[in-house]
Amino acid sequence: MTSIVVRVPATSANLGPGFDTLGLALSVYDELVVTPVPDDRLEIEVSGTGAAEIARDESNLVYRSIVHVYADAGREVPGLRIAARNGVPHGRGLGSSGAAVAAGILAAQGLLEGDVFFDDDALLRLATELEGHPDNVAPALFGGLTIAWTGEDGPRHKKLQVHRGVAPLVLVPEHTVSTTLARSLQPMQVPREDAVFNVSRSALLIAALTQSPELLLDATADRLHQDYRAQAMPETYALVQALRQAGFAAVVSGAGPSVLVLCDGPGRRLEAADLAAAVTDTPWDAIMPAVDVRGGTVKVRAEGSA
Repeated sequence: MTSIVVRVPATSANLGPGFDTLGLALSVYDELVVTPVPDDRLEIEVSGTGAAEIARDESNLVYRSIVHVYADAGREVPGLRIAARNGVPHGRGLGSSGAAVAAGILAAQGLLEGDVFFDDDALLRLATELEGHPDNVAPALFGGLTIAWTGEDGPRHKKLQVHRGVAPLVLVPEHTVSTTLARSLQPMQVPREDAVFNVSRSALLIAALTQSPELLLDATADRLHQDYRAQAMPETYALVQALRQAGFAAVVSGAGPSVLVLCDGPGRRLEAADLAAAVTDTPWDAIMPAVDVRGGTVKVRAEGSA
């Protein structure tokens, strides 16, 4: 009997001005081992961060993602044993739901290998159908910095390589924030000057992340979503403002409440982490990941192998 082994990175979406468009893969991972079993039973084991909150039945998001792929391919889902080890913090703006969706999509791809072929566009389409938008699932699937958009033929993405001088820092609080709540606080319309501001900063951010890290502070300024969401996460907003006033390119990670700091060198990450510990009463867990360049990976493991 063979198992499918999947590893999917955490992601940070928006990156300041790139609302619902830009995403970055980070080297914090969810890992999954999926093994077909000879009957219709479903067994789910979960360990790691947020394990107590995760469903062990057919409502499990990884399992639902596998089922979605099989239904799209017109195939019947076999009995499965799923063992998940979660490293991506849940409910903190680091793409935990996108990681679960991507993991399930890739697990199904591995299970169906040799029977059904999925190209990158198909993987992104299937993941977006479940997640609702492609900004988190694109970097989870493909790694690096991704630009995601939806065209006439469905969701698409462009992967870019991040300049080696960019050093991410993620500051993670103990509390969570609902993505639904955060999105509900944004207005349906914004002033024209704010829209133009974000267009310019999003364009600049691509240059800063791929060529000129010294421009990151200006490039991560935003007027579309972070100020509106401040009331849902005042500690996050205060920390972002304090870091930016000190010259650090700090933004809300995804829907929050974690803070992403895009530093222009590893040493600056330590300075930013020290500042975070000094300026707020909220404890922040400082994580210093690399940019993940591979995205989700799939391996086949034969029974008895390591």
